[in-house]
Amino acid sequence: MTWQETKTKIGTFWLQIKHVLQVTRKPTSHEFKTIAKITGLGIAVIGAIGFILQVARTLITG
Repeated sequence: MTWQETKTKIGTFWLQIKHVLQVTRKPTSHEFKTIAKITGLGIAVIGAIGFILQVARTLITG
């Protein structure tokens, strides 16, 4: 890969980053709270599954 190709790829990538930043917006308070609730619920579910597996392993191995 030549330097010119690399430079072109970096330039294209930078333009894509700029486009994404122009399109995005700050979430509303309601959107933020909803995302936080869903994320917290996901963390709790994963933690509960891990806890149940740990307890099951402890009971099985004695």
